[in-house]
Amino acid sequence: MIMVILTGTSYSEHIKPNIILILADDLGYSELGCYEQNKIKTPNLDLLASEGMKLTDHYSGSPVCAPSRCVLMTGRHTGHSFVRDNKELPREGQTPIPSDSFTISKMLKAKGYTTGCVGKWGLGSPGSEGDPLNQGFDLFFGYNCQRQAHYYYPKYLWKNNQKIELSGNNERTGTTYSPDLMKKEALNFVRENKGRPFFLYWPTPVPHVSLQVPEDSLTQYRHQWNETPYKGGHYTSHKTPRAAYAAMITRMDRDIGELLSLLKELSLEENTLVIFTSDNGTTFAGGVDAKFFNSVGKLRGLKGKLDEGGIRVPFIARWTGHIAPGTTSSHVGAFWDILPTLADIAEVQSLQDIDGISFAPTLLGKSGQKKHEFLYWEFSGKGGQVSVRMDNWKGILRNLIKNPDAKIELYDLNNDIAEKNNLAEQHPEIVQRIKKIMECEHAPSKEFPFVALDSYETEGHIDKKDDRQS
Repeated sequence: MIMVILTGTSYSEHIKPNIILILADDLGYSELGCYEQNKIKTPNLDLLASEGMKLTDHYSGSPVCAPSRCVLMTGRHTGHSFVRDNKELPREGQTPIPSDSFTISKMLKAKGYTTGCVGKWGLGSPGSEGDPLNQGFDLFFGYNCQRQAHYYYPKYLWKNNQKIELSGNNERTGTTYSPDLMKKEALNFVRENKGRPFFLYWPTPVPHVSLQVPEDSLTQYRHQWNETPYKGGHYTSHKTPRAAYAAMITRMDRDIGELLSLLKELSLEENTLVIFTSDNGTTFAGGVDAKFFNSVGKLRGLKGKLDEGGIRVPFIARWTGHIAPGTTSSHVGAFWDILPTLADIAEVQSLQDIDGISFAPTLLGKSGQKKHEFLYWEFSGKGGQVSVRMDNWKGILRNLIKNPDAKIELYDLNNDIAEKNNLAEQHPEIVQRIKKIMECEHAPSKEFPFVALDSYETEGHIDKKDDRQS
């Protein structure tokens, strides 16, 4: 682990800025207009980018939901984080993060922020140590459980520790569309806390399948394209899956537009940092046609893979009067950097046991931006994968579970963003450096064992006593 000592420089002129962090679910790198999408309309997020900064080389915490959210909340990459895969509990919820976890919400609450989480949680069942109310949030509204978030007409949602029954819903159909309730709750949270510093975490379930969207949004895209009906299964069927997917994203964009309008109405734009990103790349399931929408652009891979398309995500930040409008940055960062960045902005003086580096200087046009020597991911799913980005080099191990002696593939992202040309044989010295990083950054986990990686050995093996597991 690394310790980050922050400068304490006041970015907010001694007025704590409000912070809104919006997390889309399975939204691909190129599914917004400002990231070269040309079929799906996202005018409000495009406007947000024009009024702030767009990052081109920002990465999620993992290629799937729960570990990515754990990394985001705790600032620790998947070699050190507690949650490293989706792991379901029998009745409701996922593996809880421990009670002593240091999270963004706990950090900001300690600095005097009122904290709210509206959307999909996935880091601990109701009443568990991982329950958002036990992880620093004053308010929680939405789906605690990721499985239940597969349906947009749920039988109930949670508000704090109370079940809110939604009569008329049976998961696959219904009268109450859950994202509409979440938007209402998010707007109410802002109104109720307009006079004091607040942190709103809005992890919307959109556009994760099932493909479900009200008719008033579907109408915009109906009959635009040739359609092959999705027959369904675990996820709901849909007669026009392309139209439904586009409509879900556009409706999400409309909801975000309402939030931005409210900030303007309440004169909060200059004192509110708004961040928008996604938890991983586009899905391959449920009737979603990623190829049709060019969902990850030129990138390789989708959700579940450590290829660029599975982990490189859109990232937009706006803070009127602080972030220069219409700017783009190629700063290389990842979800574990968001905690120290928000700590920097909220003037938290020191952090321990995190892997992230604040990129507040990049956002705010300040000097002194530190850079990562490397970024690291591991994921035991999809055959077992490990990946490292080091400068413009990308190293990746695949199918490690079946083949413990798998060889590292090496790609030059400067000249091969699609990861087509494996250059491992031409650059053995780079491969060796990446091997050492992989050995060093993996700390074994009892809850999420990755046996093939625990025993991974190569020439130049680093003694596990020196692997920074503390």
